[in-house]
Amino acid sequence: MDRLVESTLKHGLIPPVVMEFPGITAGGGFAGTGGESSSFKYGYFNEIVDSVEMVLGNGDIITASDKENSDLFHGASGAVGSLGITTLLEIQLMQAKQYVKVTYYPTRSIPEAIAKIRAEIENSELDYVDGILYSKEHGVVVTGCLTDDIPDSAQVQRFSDADDPWYYLHVKEKTLGSLQPIAEYIPLSEYLFRYDRGGFWVGASAFEYFKFPFNHFTRRFLDDFLHTRMLYRALHASEQSRNYIVQDLALPFSTAEKFIDYTVDSFGIWPLWLCPLRQSRLPALHPHFPETEADGQTLKPMLNVGLWGFGPAQHDKFVAKNLELERKLREFRGMKWLYAHTYYEEDEFWDLFDRRWYDGLRRKYKAESLPSVWHKVKVDPNAQKQAIDGSWGSWALQFWPLGGLWGIRKAIESGEYLTARNSTWKRRDGFSSSR
Repeated sequence: MDRLVESTLKHGLIPPVVMEFPGITAGGGFAGTGGESSSFKYGYFNEIVDSVEMVLGNGDIITASDKENSDLFHGASGAVGSLGITTLLEIQLMQAKQYVKVTYYPTRSIPEAIAKIRAEIENSELDYVDGILYSKEHGVVVTGCLTDDIPDSAQVQRFSDADDPWYYLHVKEKTLGSLQPIAEYIPLSEYLFRYDRGGFWVGASAFEYFKFPFNHFTRRFLDDFLHTRMLYRALHASEQSRNYIVQDLALPFSTAEKFIDYTVDSFGIWPLWLCPLRQSRLPALHPHFPETEADGQTLKPMLNVGLWGFGPAQHDKFVAKNLELERKLREFRGMKWLYAHTYYEEDEFWDLFDRRWYDGLRRKYKAESLPSVWHKVKVDPNAQKQAIDGSWGSWALQFWPLGGLWGIRKAIESGEYLTARNSTWKRRDGFSSSR
């Protein structure tokens, strides 16, 4: 994403939907589910794609768009590569502006935060809406408007430098004792990738794991390790992801409060990310629910809940907790994003999606030799446990702090920290910071 934004900003343009982690690819956003703070307005990332080139299961190269192979074009979004491999995308761009004027609306309860988001997405003048719940009593709804004009007295806030605050901590501090909205101006690219340092707040878990002080000095000193590319490289290499909850869960607004109450009681994970989503047309492999507005045609928006934090350390308990989460999500008519740990049995999975439609696309476009979407996302707990027990390396990584140290080593070897260092989107003499 960062390379794409750097290229388009040279021409004064940006994609309407930008995934908020710089290392996510455009192809991944199309084949997966990419919902961000502009998705209340534009929908998932695939909604800004005009056409794709794909390699099918039999080796044929095909172009798909709303006008050509439109069924494949629609079905391949969210299908995680199970209908073919995306090799080229044509995407929409819109006029960029120098800054985003953000307004932080403090909230003092979960229902207040949900209601505020629901109200703000009706405002057509807004470009971005999301929210953070720090606790039951402290939440913040954040709205954003693109602008070239800022008051002379305004201070520009940035988040990309080692001396800058992490975004979520900055918002928490600014709103902790306030009941009134607070506005500030953020350079556009800094806003788009505001969650990069700290990976939302997942980076704080590394300090918790190592029992290391968590403060401005230590975050600054370890900054190279705390950008999303490095964080997720270390998380997976360390195999700590096997007991770390990373789930995005989309629900109807009407059931979101009760579901959040459940996650608080059952997981105790804070903060939570709230992101309103405009649904894609059905059938779809994205999260959805088939309830319409009064016009009988427009699908109602959904609210995504980002649940990211430590789960039970014991493997069987971790699996049981995920299975419980999936049951509760269905009870509240929600759906998870398919990038995450998915434990549904095949029949359960296809109760959520239109299998006849999907299998028809697989036959028509010669994809039956490829793994199905369920096979690609399904976690097999027994095979996972056998892999841990059968490998001395995986077995050893369970013990503190071996897993974490191995993850750090592999992250350093990857050289990903150099990518963050050399990113031009955060240059302070470039498009995003000129006044």
